[in-house]
Amino acid sequence: MKDKVLKIWPEISWIGNKELREKVLDCWVYAIDNSVLSPEDLEVIPFSLLIKDCKISFMNHKRTAVQLSVDIAKRMKQNFGDEIKIDMDMLIAGAILIDIGKLIEYDKVDGKLITSKAGYLLRHPFSGVAIADRFGLPYEVQHIIAYHAKEGDLAKRNVEAIIVHHADFVSFDPFKV
Repeated sequence: MKDKVLKIWPEISWIGNKELREKVLDCWVYAIDNSVLSPEDLEVIPFSLLIKDCKISFMNHKRTAVQLSVDIAKRMKQNFGDEIKIDMDMLIAGAILIDIGKLIEYDKVDGKLITSKAGYLLRHPFSGVAIADRFGLPYEVQHIIAYHAKEGDLAKRNVEAIIVHHADFVSFDPFKV
């Protein structure tokens, strides 16, 4: 399964810290193993059940959010220099994991995707943090997962979470209109 995850998530290799990289990979293997979805499904299912006739796949949206996060962080570091500290490994790991909890939000009935009971009761930022904690991901990564969505609007996000939050919404909001 690890090879399949690395195929859909080449961005995992961008994480410089080997231990962190392995934990992120382990999270994805666990999530897929405990989901009705396969790695291949993630390449074709819509990234949101909330958008009617959504044509953008889960992985297309997710990888775009990660790539945008990295691009934003690099530009900020280039322009602001030592005035801003951004931990790129934490940012990348968090961006890769923000929607891992969505894998338990989906169910299949007669081949059709629907929202699972878990999805109705517990949104993906919460289940995502639970998965990340299970594998010992640092609190900085869990912070990004927890506060990337609307649940984080009342919290104080750190710089990595701010970047990932905006990258995620930039690759989501245009499709809601």
